[in-house]
Amino acid sequence: MSFPLLTATAALPAIGAVATAAVPAARRTTAKWLALLFSLATLVLAGIALARFEPGGARYQLTESHAWIKDFGVRYELGVDGIGVALMALTALLIPFVILAGWHDADPLETKSSRWRPTQGFFALILMVEAMVILSFEATDVFLFYILFEAMLIPMYFLIGGFGDRAHTGSDENAAAQRSYAAVKFLLYNLVGGLIMLAAVIGLYVVAGTFSLSEIAEARAGGSLSMATGTERWLFLGFFFAFAVKAPLWPLHTWLPNAMGEATSPVAVLITAVVDKVGTFAMLRFCLQLFPEASKWATPVIIVLALISIVYGALLAVGQRDIKRLIAYASISHFGFIILGIFAMTSQGQSGATLYMVNHGISTAALMLVAGFLITRRGSRLIADYGGVQKVAPILAGTFLIGGLATLSLPGLAPFVSEFLVLVGAFSAYPAAGVIATTGIVLAALYVLVLYQRTMTGPVKAEVQGMADLKVRELVVVLPLIALLLFLGVYPKPLTEIVNPAVQHTMSDVQKKDPQPEVEAAK
Repeated sequence: MSFPLLTATAALPAIGAVATAAVPAARRTTAKWLALLFSLATLVLAGIALARFEPGGARYQLTESHAWIKDFGVRYELGVDGIGVALMALTALLIPFVILAGWHDADPLETKSSRWRPTQGFFALILMVEAMVILSFEATDVFLFYILFEAMLIPMYFLIGGFGDRAHTGSDENAAAQRSYAAVKFLLYNLVGGLIMLAAVIGLYVVAGTFSLSEIAEARAGGSLSMATGTERWLFLGFFFAFAVKAPLWPLHTWLPNAMGEATSPVAVLITAVVDKVGTFAMLRFCLQLFPEASKWATPVIIVLALISIVYGALLAVGQRDIKRLIAYASISHFGFIILGIFAMTSQGQSGATLYMVNHGISTAALMLVAGFLITRRGSRLIADYGGVQKVAPILAGTFLIGGLATLSLPGLAPFVSEFLVLVGAFSAYPAAGVIATTGIVLAALYVLVLYQRTMTGPVKAEVQGMADLKVRELVVVLPLIALLLFLGVYPKPLTEIVNPAVQHTMSDVQKKDPQPEVEAAK
């Protein structure tokens, strides 16, 4: 039997989580290094999987299939297409930076009134999230995916509620209450979505008699499986609702600003750059592949919701006073672009959406982690508490600017390619939607440049006068992410070559072709 590479890639961080949690309480530094080493080893395995993936080969590669719960037809089935392997690699890439950025975030606090912060538990939970997210990108059994989709909520709940941001303006008791509120809200929203999805998963099994994506696809192609129109639409809605909560899509987005605002900056990156990608990925893998007719039926409404997310998220970002909540609302706007690209159902739109998932993960990680370094130094998340930082910490200010420019999709940085393709795809299928979506670009320039102006330029405030610039560990976190933004901004071909064949498979699932441009005949 060939080496189970996909299983190993997901199992390694899970083993690392157990090993890290087992380190004695007094040896916090050992636990940190152990977590970092396991995350780097996972990155190596993900890189091997990426290298072994053949873009022109079978749709699902590196496959594994074993019986799991025979009585219910549940199998342990794994396989990656171009989209799954790209997001798996993104997850494995970001986790070492998350661990390095949060190196001191779970160190014990000195004040007696502060909550206990078990360092080993913090890093073990991060690795456990990594394991579940990677496995969810690999799962080709619907029931297995559902288990992972729900299970990842547990470690995220404890990361948000138990390890909140120390830069809180209120008392310790108020900070703890805010963390608990954010964690419970995150859990309840996603649990409700998951329970609705569970009903749809059961309904799918009743109709199809299997949870296997490959078997369902074969049955549909062979004509042995057909769904009544009403049944397919209800099942689609059950799946889509859960994915829209996770994504998040307006109006199911309200948990995200609370969660990102109260979590530490590395955990905020884990939420929006890693975990939330499972929702948009699942729209491509499950909604469009399992329910193609229902997906086309729901497209007009979903596009309207995506446009609302784009404009609404950007408008609220403009009005924010809290740095982290501004980035959270910007992410809501960006997820609107991703969903718009998916449901425009053009090859450009879906390629752009997939690239957007990867590039948004890198750009948001860069911006949020630098923002976290800034907030840690000043002890405040409020924009008004900063000013003139570029004069005392020019490297910090410069990296913050590049992260912000990537967020507004400046040409030459990776997100520009993604946003351009999404807009091209949207314009070709729904011109009015494309026009409305462009307002998100204008608003993004506004909230990013105003944020930079208010925090980094102007007179140096007394509270930031002695602010230190980025240290070696922090530069190790930020500089590779900036390098990736620049590289993929000028040369996205390595990523597009992996993604495009998977997009063509998805287009075939929904039986859609790109609209042909109307060219007026020359007179």
